[in-house]
Amino acid sequence: MSVADSLLEALPPLHRLALAYAPKAAREPTLALLALDQRLAGIVRNSHEPSLAQLRLAWWREQLMVDAAAWPRGEPLLAALQSWRGKHTALVELVNGWEMLTGAAPLPDADLSEFAGGRGEAFAALAEVVGAPCEPALQLGRQWALADLATNVANPEEREAAARLLAAEGRTARVARSLRPLTVLHGLAQRKQKGHSAVSLMTAMRLGLLGR
Repeated sequence: MSVADSLLEALPPLHRLALAYAPKAAREPTLALLALDQRLAGIVRNSHEPSLAQLRLAWWREQLMVDAAAWPRGEPLLAALQSWRGKHTALVELVNGWEMLTGAAPLPDADLSEFAGGRGEAFAALAEVVGAPCEPALQLGRQWALADLATNVANPEEREAAARLLAAEGRTARVARSLRPLTVLHGLAQRKQKGHSAVSLMTAMRLGLLGR
């Protein structure tokens, strides 16, 4: 099994569906970002003590701050991040964002906003890697993060806060074709946040093909 196949298998079904709409040139760096985001999510979700989560997040922060030539061998995700051509240091913000979710619930609005900002910065960095405008990617990455929080966090106060922050974001950003997976993820999360319980394959196809 190739590195890409192993990372793809570890992604949730919706992420795999979204990735199918990435242009060929953007597929590998997009897969690497989605896989990293899921790895960090697993650390936060599965660590019973905040200090343990923070320790594991710190390892990823350290790896992302150094040159790829210094990375340990045998980690498929680091191998995939080679596709970022040295621009992986921007993904430190994603680690910092996930660390904001390690506090005690209910988290304050500022922490939720910092998490959303970290996801936004990660997609802005991806936009730079694939040659797309960064500002819309930053905005839509934030909006996806908040819609995702508003439907998936367990604490009702945090869900309400995420929905409130999302409403304050204003109009949905439009991103370049090369970032179509983000459009799909955001659209499906927004649909769920508005009360649609079932994932619509037709909605995903429309977003993936048309971007709206």
